[in-house]
Parts: sequence; structure tokens; C-alpha cells
Amino acid sequence: MLQCAPSFVATMALRSLAHRTLLVVSLLLGVVPVRAQSGWASLWNGKDLDGWTTWMRQPERSSEVPGLKRDADGKYLEAIGSGRDPLHVFTVVRDVDGRPAIRISGEVFGELRTTRVFKDYHLKLQFKWGSRKWAPRDKPETPRDSGLLYHVHAPPGAEGRTWARSIELQIQEHDVGDLYAIGSVIAVRARPRAGTALYDYDPGGEWTFFSQSQGASGRCVKQPDNEKPTGEWNSVELVAFGEDAIHIVNGTVVMRLHGPLRIDGDVPAPVTAGQIILQSEGAEVFYRDIAIRPITAIPAEFAVK
Repeated sequence: MLQCAPSFVATMALRSLAHRTLLVVSLLLGVVPVRAQSGWASLWNGKDLDGWTTWMRQPERSSEVPGLKRDADGKYLEAIGSGRDPLHVFTVVRDVDGRPAIRISGEVFGELRTTRVFKDYHLKLQFKWGSRKWAPRDKPETPRDSGLLYHVHAPPGAEGRTWARSIELQIQEHDVGDLYAIGSVIAVRARPRAGTALYDYDPGGEWTFFSQSQGASGRCVKQPDNEKPTGEWNSVELVAFGEDAIHIVNGTVVMRLHGPLRIDGDVPAPVTAGQIILQSEGAEVFYRDIAIRPITAIPAEFAVK
């Protein structure tokens, strides 16, 4: 947890220069803004995974992947890697409640990542939990877990990380809409929860910086809880505009965030564009109706009144 430490505040004076640097980097990375005249555009064609890439870390011992190296105890020594899916973790199912969906089995921790980079957008999708759970998150009391990562700014598996540096809109049973700042920094108005190490989102709270780094959790808990029961379809929306982000669950704003920073360089720098990732994290989950539209301002229905 970063609480406006003096060294952090001092770096903020460099943000103007860093912002100009980011613009150049964005051009080099090929940031693809969605065209304003197109309105909503589907991020999934309903037939295959064209437009997305996969990457997975090493499987658990219980999984069987022929040709993947193990040690004497059966522990896998290498990741499955990019563009390989021998266990069919990421597939398209033609009929889930009468419609096609992306199925993420959860058997291996990994990512389904857009090939495109996005900036200034409104994203929406629906998800529904399946029944299957996998080690090491297969205990009855362990919540089913996935996640939506945005402003992704690292390649798959970089620095030995399972999850690329990014901002996460958590998709986990009972926690949909939470923040995890994965190897990054972002500010949320929040209040500490009495008697715990947790922070809760509170529009009237103090701006607090969150970062999942140096042992900190980087987590802020959404408010209110607007998740539907397991087995029902939930709607998740993300508004990412400039330095602002909004997490929306079933039509209700559950968190507002500001000032995302990447912290993998010489000084912190704004990160307001990136690829989008859906996680495989030990639980079967289905996604559908994944769509995105460009925005030139925060949509009126989600703007602060």
C-alpha cells in the first residue's frame, strides 16, 4: 500500500515529461483507437478466438501435458507458453443457455489477451461461472476466480510474472468489481476497514494509492456488492478514459479510479492504454457479449453528478 510517501509525491512532478514519452511509446506499440463512428464493436466474433492470443504458465502436477518437462517429483519445470493450448483451456462453446460463449476451463493459470491495444473506451461483457474447479484453487471454500486486466503494459510471462503488469477489475465470486493494481499504481477514494488490512471504496474517502508490489496486496474492495448469485449471468462494464477508470457491475458503479501509473521504469509514468486480458485462474467460467466502443468523455450515465 502506498500512502503518498514523500519519494512518491516527488516523482509526480515528472509526470508531464513522462506523459509525452508515453505518447511516443504508444505510437511505437501501435495503439489502435476504436473509430468513433463505429459505435459498439464486438471483441469476439462468436465463432473462434481470432483477435486474441493465449499464454499459460506451468500446469499443476495433476494435469497431463505430454512433452512438457517435469522434475523427479512430477512438478512441471516450464510454462506451456504462448499460442499453445494442449489442455483446451480456452475454447468456444456453441451453446451455453442457447448462445455461443468463450469457455475458460481454469485448469492452468494463464491469459486470453487481445491482439489490439485500446485507449479511451467503454467495454462491456457478460460472464457466468461453470461448475469445474482446479488445483490449487479446488477446495470447496475457495471462491471461483477469473479477472479482467486492462492497461496491460508487459508481454506474457515477463519478469517471471503470471499476471502481466496492469490494472485488474476482479471477477471472483463475491468480489466482482474489486481492484488489484498488478505491478502498477492507481488511486481510489477509500477508507480502511476497522480491524483488518483491507480498504473499501468510499466516494467520500481519502485518495489512497494502491500497488500490488513489495508485498502489498494492491487491493481495494468494491462498494456496493451488486453481483448476482453463482450460476447467473453477470454484466461487467469498464470505462477507461484518460486517467480515469470506472468499474460497473450489473449497471451499478462500484468503484471510481484515477491516475494509473506504470512503475517498471526509471520513474513512474502514466499508463492510459493497453491490451485487455481475461484470466484463467482455477475455475471454469464463460464469457459472452464482449463489446467495446470509443468515447470522448465519460458516458453521461456514469459521470459524477
